[in-house]
Amino acid sequence: MSETLTPVADTGEAPYFPMARAEGCPFDPPSELRADVTEHPVSRVRIWDGSSPWIVTGHAEQRALLSDSRVSVDDRVPGFPHWNEGVATMAPQRSDSVFNTDPPVHTRYRRMMTAPFTFKRVQAMRPVIQRITDEQLDTMTAGPAPADLVEALAIPVPTLMICEILGVPYDDHEFFQHHATVGVDRYATAEQSMQSFAAQVQYLVGLVEKKAAEPQDDVISDLAQRVVADEITVMEAAQMGLGLLIAGHETSANMIGLGALALLENPEQLAILRDTDDPAVVAGAVEELLRYLGIIHNGQRRIAKEDIEIGDVLIRGGEGIIIELATANRDPRTFEEPEQLDLHRQARDHHAFGFGIHQCIGQQLARVELQVVFGTLFKRVPTLQLATPLDKVEFKHDRLAYGVYHLPVSW
Repeated sequence: MSETLTPVADTGEAPYFPMARAEGCPFDPPSELRADVTEHPVSRVRIWDGSSPWIVTGHAEQRALLSDSRVSVDDRVPGFPHWNEGVATMAPQRSDSVFNTDPPVHTRYRRMMTAPFTFKRVQAMRPVIQRITDEQLDTMTAGPAPADLVEALAIPVPTLMICEILGVPYDDHEFFQHHATVGVDRYATAEQSMQSFAAQVQYLVGLVEKKAAEPQDDVISDLAQRVVADEITVMEAAQMGLGLLIAGHETSANMIGLGALALLENPEQLAILRDTDDPAVVAGAVEELLRYLGIIHNGQRRIAKEDIEIGDVLIRGGEGIIIELATANRDPRTFEEPEQLDLHRQARDHHAFGFGIHQCIGQQLARVELQVVFGTLFKRVPTLQLATPLDKVEFKHDRLAYGVYHLPVSW
């Protein structure tokens, strides 16, 4: 884990963001944000570089802004509210991609990447995800207890799947998982971020070039053939593949670990998953877990291209915007008793995957992975229990993606 750096002192009225979560409430967004979600759903915060972007915590306000063409994801624009120094330094080095462009450029890139992640294609992968999940649980339960559920299940399942889809050799997983960790370290320096980024891009460039010569049935091969056809450059293909590789395992792995812990801490809700044979109940439970647990706890970052009025607030062109997804998922104007984990809730309106044209490309894959894992884990291991006190579990407060580092369990 990185050393915790002292944040910029908060000398003005705007609070420093990100805030710490309340002690003893590891599943809840910071209390300051939750307290303001109805009264001040759009307000100012201060971030690491001393700037004061807007933070949007309200559900309806987020939908309005994420649907507004005057809001941009281009992180190379001056004034963009970057996550940290490392990301700010790296942003100008990145080629155009689906992750940092607006329509019509964004539309072109997104079309190149969506085919493998459609609902139909992902549903066809369900037996493979089930097999991988069963194999990982076989290995875990055959070994000694306690075991680390993160290492035994949460990391391998989504990593194996995204490697299969992209055509990335799983034997290289330690390399890209190490660099993914640097990429989501809130306190990564500019030098650390640039070195890690360069290593990953170099790796993906080599893979794209190999797939161009020897194409297979995978996403990197598809991108490589677009390079051959002069539709995109090798660097563009490499950076699109890199974005999918990191996003494809990091968020799902954190959801599995954190979700399992939340269920173990709420046994009456866990029983709903353990005792049902109805796929619709499992699917609904996953949507509620996605709502309840805020994995992207440092917000999606945007910048206003023009002046925008939202409620009684005027966001000026050139001002940064932070979309704080976890708090919107606890907005009482949208979700009744939002602090409660209720697996029977109709929670599909959550913002766990964002909203609008930039919402997560791989959300259907993530859903099926979570449905299979949570629908299998507690049936296969009905006596699963936490093997350490909750206050001894180490949470990823220092990461851009929230979760647990380890989850000791016994059965």
